[in-house]
Amino acid sequence: MGNVRNIAFWVVLFLLILALFNLFSGSGSTLQSREITYSDFVNSVNEGEVTQVTLDGEQIRFRGSDGQDYVTIKPGDAEVTDLLIGKSIPIRAEKQQQSGFQSFLVTLLPFLLLIGVWVYFMNRMQGGGKGGAMGFGKSKAKMLTEKHGRVTFDDVAGIDEAKEELEEIVEFLRNPQKFSRLGGKIPKGALLVGPPGTGKTLLARAIAGEAGVPFFTISGSDFVEMFVGVGASRVRDMFEQAKKNAPCIVFIDEIDAVGRHRGAGYGGGNDEREQTLNQLLVEMDGFEANEGVIILAATNRKDVLDPALLRPGRFDRNVTVGNPDIKGREKILGVHARKTPLGPDVDLRIIARGTPGFSGADLANLVNEAALMAARVGRRFVTMEDFEQAKDKVMMGAERRSMVLTQDQKEKTAYHEAGHAVVGLKLPECDPVYKATIIPRGGALGMVVSLPEMDRLNYQKAECEQKLAMTMAGKAAEIIKYGEENVSNGPAGDIMQASQLARAMVMRWGMSDKVGNIDYAEAHDGYSGNTAGFSVSAHTKEMIEEEVKGFIQNGYDRAFKILTDHHDEWERLAEGLLEYETLTGDEIKRVMKGEPPHESDDEDGSDEGSAPSVTAIPKTKPKKSPPEGGMEPEPTA
Repeated sequence: MGNVRNIAFWVVLFLLILALFNLFSGSGSTLQSREITYSDFVNSVNEGEVTQVTLDGEQIRFRGSDGQDYVTIKPGDAEVTDLLIGKSIPIRAEKQQQSGFQSFLVTLLPFLLLIGVWVYFMNRMQGGGKGGAMGFGKSKAKMLTEKHGRVTFDDVAGIDEAKEELEEIVEFLRNPQKFSRLGGKIPKGALLVGPPGTGKTLLARAIAGEAGVPFFTISGSDFVEMFVGVGASRVRDMFEQAKKNAPCIVFIDEIDAVGRHRGAGYGGGNDEREQTLNQLLVEMDGFEANEGVIILAATNRKDVLDPALLRPGRFDRNVTVGNPDIKGREKILGVHARKTPLGPDVDLRIIARGTPGFSGADLANLVNEAALMAARVGRRFVTMEDFEQAKDKVMMGAERRSMVLTQDQKEKTAYHEAGHAVVGLKLPECDPVYKATIIPRGGALGMVVSLPEMDRLNYQKAECEQKLAMTMAGKAAEIIKYGEENVSNGPAGDIMQASQLARAMVMRWGMSDKVGNIDYAEAHDGYSGNTAGFSVSAHTKEMIEEEVKGFIQNGYDRAFKILTDHHDEWERLAEGLLEYETLTGDEIKRVMKGEPPHESDDEDGSDEGSAPSVTAIPKTKPKKSPPEGGMEPEPTA
């Protein structure tokens, strides 16, 4: 439809330009003639200097004896014909070329042309919205139809509790009498809250596929405009459309773009956004009842939403869509692997166990990467080896084998990573070491990754202290091997992770007896959530930093002692890494004992299918944090 309008506009524009050209070209001879007074024309006739005359209404065009064309206007009472006949001058009469309407059109046509061009470009600036250039106050909500690809609840897995709550809304739309006979009312809104990639938008699409009612979708940013009042107008228009199609569902994705807390922030709120939010609040639950329209919204920033938006009557249900557990990950992998031919050795449960902290989007990407790797080498189906390589690539980054390292750099990296691995294996509360490598991946020259045996829901103080020791083991290894004067910038990532973990222990989790059970994270940030941070005395800040430094130093001392006590095992592992470059968990243990790493068929070992998990700040998705023991590349000019 938009292309047809564009073509029609250009056709009309071409016709207007053509008409304008014809009108002006018809008077081209007039524009080339020299204009004189009527008295000069009479004198020229009497003196015999006129050779030919053309009469065109009130206009007289004639040619002088010098060959030049002239033009003049005849007075209303002048008898030009008799004068010319008396002098035997040839006369030619023509119809008047322009009527009064044509003259008016010639005058008006340039303005019409300018207005048409302005309307066209205004329409383009407003994204071709409904109603042309003046339709930027119209809603941009789109009705989801079958042609967009039908998604049902069968395509959603791993978030059973969230699915059950939304299935009830679908059931209410299908059979309202089942609930209304007991006095139940359909929820007016449901807010989907969860980290990115957990399937909030997929759930909304599944509701659209299951409900069988009109489904409108719009993004929160579609309401925001540079003109004040446009957002509120779009909200009104959206609800008018929804009421005409009731019962229906309206899905607002990323609602935090328009629903942020009013008056928050140092610089105050934006008037346009706040007006839009006010209109949204009124339309959802205002003076007039809003029957038959269910609002679904998704966000990963519930903390910034206005409290008035979250109250019952607007969003009656807050549905948490979190990262799936091991059973959920297995189901999600099964959904995404439906169209992927799997080899006989593929066990989705092993893959699910090796991907803690993965969201649904991460798992979909994992299956896709495995399929691409299998296709790259010409396989007819995806094997377990492809999944292993895909997990390493997704979680650790692609191998950078083309990166040239000197022997000294490789040796220092090997001892650094061997330190992490040895300390991780010697401390029982650390996650089991899964793999160690000195092949550069991503931004690290090498890394040690560890895998939790099950999904972690909480962390104890002793466990955090041992994680700090494993994190600082890389620097301790470099100092033991090369001395304090020759330590590199490799431990920079380790220091960052250790600092974050220690600060969380002191300021958020109350694991410091000296600081006590007080949350100082808000004060440290200065501004958190919707409330300005409170002030903290200099003495308290000093005490917090001392405790943070103490936790990190204790971890370093612990790692230093372990590496000193098990110096031979550490040396053997470092030499093994230099020789083999990458070792799995079982291979690391054999190398530390002085045995060859490949005594048994490790491809079918118990660690097959396990995926590396970064030992970083608790409650942080492993994939997003730097890997444990990762050495950062040396700075380049």
